[in-house]
Amino acid sequence: MRELLTDADVADRLQDLPGWSAAGRPDAAISRTLEFDDFKAALGFVNRVGDEAEQLDHHPDIDIRWNQVTFTLSTHSAGGLTNLDFELAQRISSLAASSA
Repeated sequence: MRELLTDADVADRLQDLPGWSAAGRPDAAISRTLEFDDFKAALGFVNRVGDEAEQLDHHPDIDIRWNQVTFTLSTHSAGGLTNLDFELAQRISSLAASSA
């Protein structure tokens, strides 16, 4: 099982991830919503994130609403946030930056 991050760890790490915020109870999850030109572009981005998630064997909760996609990350087996969530968040942010 992965080690849970402390409140201070989460706050520090969120400073390095613009657009991401705490979600749910303290330290339960982080989330970010991205907007795309249309539904097809949103789905394409989700598929790219899926490739990253598979590489890490860590899968986000994904909510798709026409041209908006919300990613919510948590290590469910650990009951909160771990380093793995922040690794995937960084990869999602990098993909979003290269898509802009």
